Amino acid sequence: MNHEPTVFVVDDDEQARESVSMLVSSMGLKAETYASAEEFLASYVGNRPGCLVTDVRMQGMNGLELQEKLRQLRVPLPVIILTAYAQTSLAVRAMRAGAITVLDKPYADNDLWDAIQKALVLDAAERDSSQRQQRIQAMIVQLTPVERTVMDMIVAGRANKVIAKELGVSVRTVEYRRHAVLAKMKARSVAELVSLVMEAGHEPSG
Repeated sequence: MNHEPTVFVVDDDEQARESVSMLVSSMGLKAETYASAEEFLASYVGNRPGCLVTDVRMQGMNGLELQEKLRQLRVPLPVIILTAYAQTSLAVRAMRAGAITVLDKPYADNDLWDAIQKALVLDAAERDSSQRQQRIQAMIVQLTPVERTVMDMIVAGRANKVIAKELGVSVRTVEYRRHAVLAKMKARSVAELVSLVMEAGHEPSG
């Protein structure tokens, strides 16, 4: 996978595409330009990092439809919307769908520059968070079914004696399994274990 962040520029106006591309290049970043939303969707593969800068009014699929299509496909690219037809309803729709910002054409280079920087920082942070969540989920998968049950009961706030009674085992056995859970989850405390489980979005069994 290509880990270099790329600014994907979608606009059916060639001059507009080149203008954004030149600005991106001046930032020391990589840009790829597309004349339509359909062309971009056909080319974008592998969940590549970066952000999307798209015009609203284009032949075929428009910019807002492209933004919504990416959401449906669960593509996490932050989106910056450009438009020469400023409308409050358009801006509201784009922002509700998660756009970083909506910039009116002609825009100030500094405004687009700042929006791109913000989008790339957000994209990197969200990807780091997603990778961390996957690592935690992998640790949970490594637990035995019994250890996972004990973990769920610990996270639910049950004391060792209560867990022992519900499972029909000794308190010492619960303490052993509790230690194994903390070790496998690389948690130094119950509080840290709870935080990890919540971050992973783990649903307790039973």
